[in-house]
Amino acid sequence: MWRALDILFPRLCRVCDTPLADDEEHLCALCQEELPRSLYHLREHHPMEERFAGIIPFVRADSWLLYSRGSSVADMIHDFKYRRMPSLARSLGRMMGEEYMVCGVLGGVDALMPVPMHWWKRACRGYNQAEELALGVREGAGLPVITNLRAVRPHRTQTSMTLGGRVRNMRGVFGVSRPEELDGRHVCLVDDVCTTGSTLLSAAEALLAAAPGCRLSLLVMASTV
Repeated sequence: MWRALDILFPRLCRVCDTPLADDEEHLCALCQEELPRSLYHLREHHPMEERFAGIIPFVRADSWLLYSRGSSVADMIHDFKYRRMPSLARSLGRMMGEEYMVCGVLGGVDALMPVPMHWWKRACRGYNQAEELALGVREGAGLPVITNLRAVRPHRTQTSMTLGGRVRNMRGVFGVSRPEELDGRHVCLVDDVCTTGSTLLSAAEALLAAAPGCRLSLLVMASTV
C-alpha cells in the first residue's frame, strides 16, 4: 500500500526535492548533514548569549542552526509555521535533541518549556510550532515537556517591526501557572527562531518574575547572527 502511494505521491526532501529513502523523514541524509549548524556550543561567547547577557540571568543560550532570509532554514520554518506541517517541526526538533544530548548542551536541564501561543492563534493554526519542536527534542533527548507558561493576550506579527516595536508588542504577553512547580528546577525555554530576542526575553522575564528560584536556559532551532 505504502509503496503504491510512494509511486503516486513520492516523498521528497523539503530542501533538494530528491526522493526520500524509507528511513528518511522530510530531509534526505545529505541535506541533514549540510544544515547550517551554528556550533555555538563550541564557542565561549556567541551572538545568542550576547542578546541576553546582562538583561536576564540564564545558564546557557543556544541556537542549533543559523537563519538567513531566503535560505533552506527560512523555507522550512515557513513550511511548519504557515503550511500546516507540524511533523516537520517535530522531526527537526528530534534531530536537534539527539545532537544536543550527545554534545552536552542539554546537560542538567530538568524540563523543556515551549514558548506558548495564544489560544485563538493556536486554534486558527491548529498547533503551536514551538511545542512541536519541544516534543521533538523530548523524543531525541528524553526530557519532559511542561506547559506552565501561557500566553495571556494575543500579539501582532512582528515581521516588519523595529526592535523597540517588538519589545513593546511582547510586553505583558506571558503569564505563569503553578509557579511553585518550577522552584529549583532547570527549565529550558524552546522556540523556533530568534531574531531580536524580544519574544524569548518577554517569556523569560515572566517566568523568572513568577518563579525566581527557577534556573533558565534558552534554546531555539535557528537564529540570525
